[in-house]
Amino acid sequence: MLITLHLEKLQFFAQHGLYEEEKKLGNEFELNIWLSFHTTQTVITDLDETINYAEVYELAKAAMLQPRELLETFLSDLAEKLKTRFPQLVKIKMSLYKLQMPLANFQGKIGVEIEKEY
Repeated sequence: MLITLHLEKLQFFAQHGLYEEEKKLGNEFELNIWLSFHTTQTVITDLDETINYAEVYELAKAAMLQPRELLETFLSDLAEKLKTRFPQLVKIKMSLYKLQMPLANFQGKIGVEIEKEY
């Protein structure tokens, strides 16, 4: 059986960005994480048989405290940390959105998505 765990619309404030203004002022970010793993269990009854979403959240929160210039770099680094902590993962999919852009008259959000299969 393949199980996919979802953590969606996680909100963080961080200093990620390429431009000095972004690094100085920071920004609001939205992170989505989907983690897939196989299990031979027909019914999951113990936390050791699955992925602890509280640990996933704490890893993401700690990673957000380390500024990166590119969203792609952040996601790649976080994927490696997640795979190291949870070696049973067979697929990691994540998206990260910057909710405010330092561009005149820009409305919307900008984001990056990565997907890794093992």
